[in-house]
Amino acid sequence: QVQLVESGGGLVQPGGSLRLSCAASGSIFSTMGWYRQAPGKERELVATITRGGNTNYADSAKGRFTISRDNAKKTVYLQMNSLKPEDTAVYYCNVRRALDGTNYWGQGTHVTVSS
Repeated sequence: QVQLVESGGGLVQPGGSLRLSCAASGSIFSTMGWYRQAPGKERELVATITRGGNTNYADSAKGRFTISRDNAKKTVYLQMNSLKPEDTAVYYCNVRRALDGTNYWGQGTHVTVSS
């Protein structure tokens, strides 16, 4: 059974940093990534990373956010720097099971950027 445990959200001032973590278990995963959903908006891609380390970022994340993963720990990270109020959202971890391509979602972690 696939399980995802997210951590690292919270309240931060504009210009600050946060690091999100998502520990997965129960399978081998190909692509892992982060999405976010702001109030009143649709869920959107933030960044993804393949098992081999290839990354993809939303334009809003480029230059400020860095995605990484530890394959041995089955954990994906999102380092967020220079945070802006518009980064306020619930951040969701997403992983794709290598066996059959099934996608799984974490429970979400709140990130609030405010002074």
